[in-house]
Amino acid sequence: MIRRSGPLVATAVAAALVLSACGGAAQDASDAAAAPAAPAAPAGGPLDLSGVCPETVVLQQDWQPEAEHGAMYSLVGSDYTVDAGAKSVTGSLVAQGVDTGVKVEVRPGGPNVGFQPVPALMYLDDSITLGAVNTDAAIVASADQPTVAVASQMTVSPQILMWDPASHPGMTTIRQVAASGSPVVTAGDVIPALLESQGIIKKAQSDTSYEGTPARFVSDPAIMQQGFATAEPYVYQNEIAEWSRPVGSEPLANYGYSIYPEPLAVRADKLEQLRPCLEKLVPIMQQAQIDYLAEPGPTNRLIVQLVDAYQTGWTYSEGVANFSAQAQVSEGFVKNDPASGVFGQFDPARMQQIVSTFGPILQSQGTITAVPDPASLYTNEFIDPDIKMG
Repeated sequence: MIRRSGPLVATAVAAALVLSACGGAAQDASDAAAAPAAPAAPAGGPLDLSGVCPETVVLQQDWQPEAEHGAMYSLVGSDYTVDAGAKSVTGSLVAQGVDTGVKVEVRPGGPNVGFQPVPALMYLDDSITLGAVNTDAAIVASADQPTVAVASQMTVSPQILMWDPASHPGMTTIRQVAASGSPVVTAGDVIPALLESQGIIKKAQSDTSYEGTPARFVSDPAIMQQGFATAEPYVYQNEIAEWSRPVGSEPLANYGYSIYPEPLAVRADKLEQLRPCLEKLVPIMQQAQIDYLAEPGPTNRLIVQLVDAYQTGWTYSEGVANFSAQAQVSEGFVKNDPASGVFGQFDPARMQQIVSTFGPILQSQGTITAVPDPASLYTNEFIDPDIKMG
C-alpha cells in the first residue's frame, strides 16, 4: 500500500511515484441497478440543489480514494457509474436520503492527476466546484491560485511520525525518539522545518527521501517516518507481512502541525458566482461527514471498488477503510470546532496561528514571497451553526 507522501511533496518525489493508469470506458456499477432510487428532495427546500448549483457538482480530492474522503464519496447515489479511464465516479447527489436534483462527480488526486496540487487543478479546470485544499497548500497558492475554504471536514491533522517500539524501548513521544538522533524520514521539508524550529530535531536528522512505500521502515527500523494515524498503524500491523506488529506513533498536531487537513475550498474568483449554491451545499457537506462516520460501511465498499477499478497501483482494503473511519472519531481527528462547538467551522485564532507558523517557514524556503492575510483563506459565512457532532 502506498500512502500519500505528505504536505507539499517535492517534484522529484512525485515523479518517482507516478504509476501508469489503466484506461477504460465508463462502466456501470455492478450493484447500482439493484439499488432503489432515492426520493426527490422537496422543491425549493434546503436539500434541493437544482437551479442553484451546477448540474454536476464536481468534487476534487488531493489523493487516491480513501476513508479520509468519505464525506465526498458518501454523496454518490446508487445510480453511479465509474469511469476507469478518467478516474472518476458520477451519480445523483444524494444527501440525507434524498436526491438533491443534481449530479455529483468525485475525482481523485495524486498520481491520477500527475501530482498536481488541487488549487492548480481548480484553476486549470473551471468545472471543479469544491476542492480539498490543505491550509499550507492554500498558503502556497495564495498569490497565483487563491482559494477560499468554506468547510472543514477533518478538524485535526492525522499526520504522524511513527517508529519501531522495539528499536526505541520505553519511548512514547516524538520528542523522546527524536532525542536519540534517529533520522526523520519525510517526503517534504515542511515537517522537519517545523520540528527544527522548535529544537526537537537537528537539521542533520532530516531525510526527505520518503517515497511512500514501507521498504525503508522495514529494513531500517531505527528511523522515524511520516504516516497517518488513520492508516499506517493498521496497515503495518495487518497488511505488511514483513512487519506484522504494532508501530509507535504520535500526531504531529501535538507539535504545532495545526493545519486544517483537506478542508473544502472554492476558487476565490468564483465565490460570488457560487454563493447561492454554497448556501445549501456547505451545510450538506457538514452533515455528510457526520452521517458517513455514523455508518461508513456502504461508502467504504464504494471506495474499495473505485480503487480496484482505477488500477493505478494503489491498494486499499475494506479493513483499513473501517479502521480509518473509527480512528477519525476515536482519536479526535474529526470533531466539532473546539472554539465554537460547530462542526465544520473554522477558528479565526487558529487560522492566524497557522499562517504565523507556516508562512515564515514557506517564505524562508522560497516557496512564497509574501505571507497572506489569514482572513483571505477561509469563510464561515455558509456554515450552518446548528450542525454539530453528537
